[in-house]
Formats: sequence, structure tokens, C-alpha cells
Amino acid sequence: MFKREDVRFPVTLFYDGGCPICMREINWLNRKDTRRRLRLVDINQEGFHQNYPDLEPAALDRLIHAKLGDGRIVTGMDATLAAWEAVGLGAWITPLRWPLLRPLADFGYRHFANNRHTLARRFAFLLGNPACPPKRD
Repeated sequence: MFKREDVRFPVTLFYDGGCPICMREINWLNRKDTRRRLRLVDINQEGFHQNYPDLEPAALDRLIHAKLGDGRIVTGMDATLAAWEAVGLGAWITPLRWPLLRPLADFGYRHFANNRHTLARRFAFLLGNPACPPKRD
């Protein structure tokens, strides 16, 4: 079971820069990262595959990934916990990793991740960005 104390810095968070919903959290995390323990990498950036040949962009697009300072890769809500811990706010996410809430949080995150492109298009008027590319296979 992944916990806050398992996070090693810096945390590299791989995100979808083409998703307005994702970008809202990325921009927020970037503002909160006053200790500079979080590295943010857009999986759509030019040269991504050359810089990270061991990571598959399609898998990263399906589920958020983070690389911890010790080289371990965590995904989904564990990646979110790692990113929030890096900016000093891990305590807010910790309850979602408790044994009773963990399965619900993981299910909810997977459901969100699978539908985020559709949600972004539907709620573009709230996000201020109607462009969201179709989900990759």
C-alpha cells in the first residue's frame, strides 16, 4: 500500500497538456510547488519519446504516472498523492488511500481518466478551452 512517507523527491508527474481538465490541476500544482520538488512533463511535448524511451505515451494518456526520486513509477491516485505530497499538500489526498476508501477512489479516478476528454468537451464553457483531442487508443 503506497503512503505519503513512501514518496521520494523530486516527483516527476507526466500529464496530458492537451486536456483542459488536467491543465487546471497542473497549473494549480505548479503554483503550489514553492519548494520545487515537482517536475511536470507534458506527454505531448516534442521529443517526449526520445527523452523517456522507457515510457509509453498511450499508457501515460490512459492513466496518470509519476516517477519518484528513487526511480519507482506510481500510477493513478498514487501518482496524484505523490504530486500533492511534493507540493506539501499530501495530507489532503491521504484519506483517499486509506483501505476503505482506496478502492472507491481508484475506481472513481479510472472512470474519470477514461472519460476526461468527453468531460472536457462537454464542460469546455467552464474550462475556457474547447479544444481537447480525442482519446488515444
